[in-house]
Amino acid sequence: MRIATWNVNSIGARLPRLLDWLEQRSPDAVALQETKCTDGAFPYADLSRLGYEALHVGDGRWNGVAVLSKVGLEPLATELPGHPEPRFARARCGPLSVTSVYVPNGRSLDDPHYLYKLDWLATLRRTLDEQDPADPIAVMGDFNVALTDADVWNIKAFAGSTHVTPAERQGVQHLLDWGLTDVRARPGKGDHPFTYWDYRAGMFHKDFGMRIDYVLTSRTVEVGDAYVDREARKGKGPSDHAPVLVEVSIEG
Repeated sequence: MRIATWNVNSIGARLPRLLDWLEQRSPDAVALQETKCTDGAFPYADLSRLGYEALHVGDGRWNGVAVLSKVGLEPLATELPGHPEPRFARARCGPLSVTSVYVPNGRSLDDPHYLYKLDWLATLRRTLDEQDPADPIAVMGDFNVALTDADVWNIKAFAGSTHVTPAERQGVQHLLDWGLTDVRARPGKGDHPFTYWDYRAGMFHKDFGMRIDYVLTSRTVEVGDAYVDREARKGKGPSDHAPVLVEVSIEG
């Protein structure tokens, strides 16, 4: 089974690229983030023509998440308790529980959104208790957190910024402590498996990026090849994120 996560940074702007990518890579289950799309405008019909069922939640602003599946789709949840903004969706895709998350950015350390981000991560951790870590689970998405200093191009450039603080990293670490494993995808270029590059100042070509998009799996999910699909970040009008693809098999 091939699973993937991708922050598409507007599914409307990126739809032709997304459809081409789905045809080329043919993942079985996909978590999308930042669709910037209402449910009414979501391209269900286009995806259906490629064999995908979809669960989407979005209000057309700077959020929106979806789960796509070619192996059956059973909606499980579309809201993180206490956080109605559309940044969370969970569905069963064949044997696998797939959660798509778009963790809030946090903005700056003195902004109320930073504390909101920490609370969001803590709430996400509590929702895991609704599941059994012995079940096949994948939590995927844009976490807006670099887990280690090696996950950014230059840690000195992030002094006093969000994404790299101990509190944010601990929020993700609590998910791992519950029983999830961080799948370390091989990079599309060089030594760094970055998944995000700012559009400005040639950051992509310099490989001045960040690893903030993750696939977290439970122990009953056996992981094979995993890689950052850097090719999807190239060309005209790309998202500022690259997809992460992972080959998995389910124990039992």
